[in-house]
Amino acid sequence: MSGIAGSGIVYFVGAGPGDPELITLKGKRLLQEAGLVLYAGSLVNKELLNFVHPGVPCHDTAGLTLEEALALIKEGVAAGKTVVRLHTGDPALYGAVQEQMDALEREGIPYRVVPGVSSFLAAAALLGRELTVPGGTQTVILTRQGGRTPVPPQESLKELGRHGSTICLFLSAGLLQQAAADLMLHLSPETPAAVVERASWPDERVIRTTLGNLADAARSAGITRTALVFVGDFLASRGKRSLLYDPRFSHGYRWGREEQDDGRD
Repeated sequence: MSGIAGSGIVYFVGAGPGDPELITLKGKRLLQEAGLVLYAGSLVNKELLNFVHPGVPCHDTAGLTLEEALALIKEGVAAGKTVVRLHTGDPALYGAVQEQMDALEREGIPYRVVPGVSSFLAAAALLGRELTVPGGTQTVILTRQGGRTPVPPQESLKELGRHGSTICLFLSAGLLQQAAADLMLHLSPETPAAVVERASWPDERVIRTTLGNLADAARSAGITRTALVFVGDFLASRGKRSLLYDPRFSHGYRWGREEQDDGRD
C-alpha cells in the first residue's frame, strides 16, 4: 500500500509457528533492518528478537490495546523508521491484522505484508501427513469453534462437518466438547483426530485419538490452549498413488508410457 506519512514504512511480518528458523529470509532481513519492532509476546518466539539490532526498541503488544499499538507504529513511521509488526504464523490467518491495516490506510501510512509459515503447516509436518490425500479429500477447512467470538451460522461445525473434508481448528482447544458434538452430527465418532500442541517449539506434542474421544484426550493431556485440532480420514488413510508421478499419466513435462507406445513424439 502507498501513502505519505513521514518516510517510514510498516511491515507486517509472519514470524512462523515458533521455531525461529522457520521465519522467512525476508522476515529475518526486515528484523535486522528495523528501527522499531512490535511483537505479540504471548505467541511469538522471543528468540527472533536476536535478529534485531541492539538498541532498537522492541515492544510486546500482548498487554496493549489496538489504539496503543497503533500509536507506537505511527510514532515510528513519523520518525522515518522501518517498523516491523511481528505476528505469529502467517498474518492472514487469525492475526487481527486487518483492523491494523485499515487504520494505517486511513492515516495514509504505507505498509507491506510478508507471509510466514502457518502453524497448521508446521502441525501437518509434525503429524507426517498430507492434508489432501490422493483418492481422498481434496479440501482443507481452516476454521474455529464459536465461543465468546461467534462464527457465522453457515460456517458452524454443524454445517462444515457434512463435507467430510480435512478440518483444522484454530483457537478451539478449550472448546472441544462442543466442537466434537457439532462435528458428530455428520461424522462418525471413530473419525481420526489429533491435537497438536505448540508445533515446532521444543516442547511440541501430538495426541492422536478419535473424534468421539477428542475432548477427553485433550483434557487428560492438560491441553487447553496453544494447540491445533485436526479431524479427518487423512490421518489414517494412505490414499491412492498420485497421478502426477504415474508412468501412464501425461502432463506438460512428459508423455505417459501408453501415449509413447502409441508412437507420439
